[in-house]
Formats: sequence, C-alpha cells, structure tokens
Amino acid sequence: MSDLDPAPDTIDVAPVGHPRPQLRIIEAREVPLGGVRAMTVSRTIPERTLPTVGAWCFADEAGPAPHLTRVLPHPHIGLQTVSWLLAGSIRHRDTVGSDVIVRPGQLNLMTSGAGIAHSEFTPGDDPEPVHLLQLWIALPEHARHGAPAFEQHVDLPVAQGAGWTATVLIGSFAGVTSPATAYTPLVGAEIVVGPGEGVSLPLQPGFEHAVLVPRGSATLEGDELASGPLAYLGAGRDRVELVAGDAGATLLLIGGEPLQEELVMWWNFVGRDHDEIVAARDAWEQHSTRFGEVAGHDGARIPAPPLPGVRLAPRRRR
Repeated sequence: MSDLDPAPDTIDVAPVGHPRPQLRIIEAREVPLGGVRAMTVSRTIPERTLPTVGAWCFADEAGPAPHLTRVLPHPHIGLQTVSWLLAGSIRHRDTVGSDVIVRPGQLNLMTSGAGIAHSEFTPGDDPEPVHLLQLWIALPEHARHGAPAFEQHVDLPVAQGAGWTATVLIGSFAGVTSPATAYTPLVGAEIVVGPGEGVSLPLQPGFEHAVLVPRGSATLEGDELASGPLAYLGAGRDRVELVAGDAGATLLLIGGEPLQEELVMWWNFVGRDHDEIVAARDAWEQHSTRFGEVAGHDGARIPAPPLPGVRLAPRRRR
C-alpha cells in the first residue's frame, strides 16, 4: 500500500538507546488516503514519540468496511511491506512480475531493495468487505541496496499455548519460525485468544514489542484494548499477560531488536538522509528504470507529492 496522504509527515528516526519494560498506549490517528475512491486508515506508527518498534516502522489498519481498492502503481525503497488480511482480497502486481491475489491467512511480503513499484486492486469491479493490516519493516544497511523481491506464503507455521494459537507471519515466536525472509531479528505474529481467556505470551527479552488488537478486545495490565490503539511494551520482558474480552481477541504482536540505524522516512521511502530521498523521488517522477513499470495499468501511476521546504534530518524518539 502507498502512503497516499497528499502531505505526508516527515518522520526522522535516530538509533534508540536501551528501551525498558513499560506500557504506553499509542492512540491511532485517522489518516485519509487520497484518490477518487479514498479510504481512511488508522495509523499508529510512525508516531512522533515512537517511530519504530524493532525494525517495524509503519502500521496501518484499514476497515473493516466495504471498499473498492484502486491503488495505482507507486514506488518504495529501503523497506519490506507486510500485507495481512483479516477479510477481503487484494490483487497485487509489481515490477518484478508478480501478479497474485492475497486472501485472509496468506502473507504478501514485498522487499523493495533499492527500488520497486506495485499496485493493489480489489479483484472484481464491486466493493467488498476489507479488513487489512499493512505494515513496513525497515531494511538494514546490508540489505537495502539489493535487488527487489516478492514472496507469498499461503501455509504459515502455527505455535500454540494455553488458551492461544499464533500464526507466525515473519521471524520467530514461541520456538516457531516463519519461512518469510527477514533481514533483522524480529517477530510478527497473529495471535487468537478465546473468549474470556487469560493467557501468558512468551516474549524475547532482547526485543522491544508492541500489540495491536484488530478484532475483539483484551485487557493488558489494566488497560482495555480494542481496534485502533497500539500497546507499546518496551523491551526486557520475557512474557506479557492479558485477558481476552467476552468475544475473544485477535492480536498482532510485532517486535524486534531495537533499531540501531538512522532512518529518514518520507512518503513511501525509507532512507538515511535528505539527498537519498530526493534522488528516489526524482527517479520516480522521471520514470527511471530504477522502479520500472507495473504491467496492466497503461502507464498510470501515483505521482510523488512535493517535498517539504526543509532539509530532512534524523532526530531521536521521545
């Protein structure tokens, strides 16, 4: 998915120190995405005080709502996109030749490397119910200049514990490892907890973690979570305990080793400095071979928004 906000925030991320165990509730902000068939998403990261959780640097939730998705080709650099549907279907096409439909329970993972472009469309001509989690993972220095790639996983591994079942999207959780390609130590897992169940979920103490609740509700250390906010858990925990609401809960657990590289994020780009962002924008606007063309759109694409009138520079999280 593209960050279609016509005036995207500039999010500058410097390396973190040593996050500690904590609980912070990051309220979602409603972001209207542009275009004729616009939709509004709930966005939790990046946020001014919390730009990343491990290498996870972007998290949007769209729906649940009927929608006719028509996201034209748009570029990415320096990241992986993670698309996870709870309802609906989306057709993905990109400049490495992929043309697939993703459905609930299937993972679309796109690695931009130095540059890729893709589109996302509802397969048919009519709106359908959609509930989508779209996340980005920042690529580390050793991987961000490589070739672009795409992979779809339709049979992901499952971990189980007392009162919960987890589908491991990427990285490792509870001793189970996903086949999805990861470039930093991290975790992304969908965890389903039964109605009223109190559970204890294992965590990696060296990771910082956060939890979203896209379906149902749960109480975590006295705070009730439902669709929208993100609960940031910090680092240094070996488990987190929570109680699902009467209708149960579907959680998304994300985390990883605290990021130790400077990032500058703007629009759909994750770079390291101002000049790199400018060069990527210019390459897209000039139809450079760096990004290529997505087949099936007759050259139609999303233009880059104007850059802000200031030089982009990293700053630290608060």
